[in-house]
Amino acid sequence: MNRIGKLYFRYGTMGSAKTAMLLTQAYNFEERGMRYLCMKPIIDDREKDNVIRSRIGIERRCEWIYPTTDLYQAIKKHCDQNQMVFDWILIDESQFLHEQQVDQLARVVDEFGTNVVCYGLRTDFQSRLFEGSRRLFELADTIDEVKSTCSCGRKTIINARIDGQGNIVTDGAQVEIGGDDKYVALCRSCWRNRRIESANRNAINFDAGLTLFT
Repeated sequence: MNRIGKLYFRYGTMGSAKTAMLLTQAYNFEERGMRYLCMKPIIDDREKDNVIRSRIGIERRCEWIYPTTDLYQAIKKHCDQNQMVFDWILIDESQFLHEQQVDQLARVVDEFGTNVVCYGLRTDFQSRLFEGSRRLFELADTIDEVKSTCSCGRKTIINARIDGQGNIVTDGAQVEIGGDDKYVALCRSCWRNRRIESANRNAINFDAGLTLFT
C-alpha cells in the first residue's frame, strides 16, 4: 500500500491522563470523519462492559483484546468486512499486550499504512518493564512520555503498589488491577524513601509482637 503508518507508544505513570488523551484523540477523529478503532486488553476487568473509561468520567466503547487475539487477523477482518482500511487504531492499557501482539500491530502498520497508538504503563510496581511495554520500546517508530508530577515536585516514574494502610508493597503478582486504593505514582526518590519507612514500620511491629510473647 502507498500509505505510510507509524507505531506510537505513549507511556506514563498511573494518573497521568493517558486514557483521557486517547479518548480526546478518538473524539477528534470522529469529528473529522476519520476511520478509527479503539481496543483494550480484557485483563483490565474493572469495567464490566467493553468501554474505555478515564478517571475524569469520559468513556467510549471499544473492542476487547483477549490473550489469544491475533490483532493482525482481527483488524484485517474488520477491514475486509467493511471494505476499508482504518486510519488509526487506539489501544489503551497496552502494557498488558503479549510480545506477539505488538509484533502483529507492527505488521498492521507496515502492511495497511494504519497509524497505531498504544497508551500504557512503562513498568510495574517493582519498576520492571511489562512484556508489552518492552516490545513497544523495541519496535515503536515514535515514543512519547506522558509526564506527571510527584507530590515532591519531581517527575513520577514509579507505579507504587500500596496496602490498606498506605505502606509500599514490594512483593506479589505483577498484575493486580486497581486504582487509587492500590497504587500511587511516585518519583524514584520518594518511592525509595517510602519503602524504607514501610520496612522500618514492619520491623517495629515485628519486634513489638515478639515482646508480647516473651
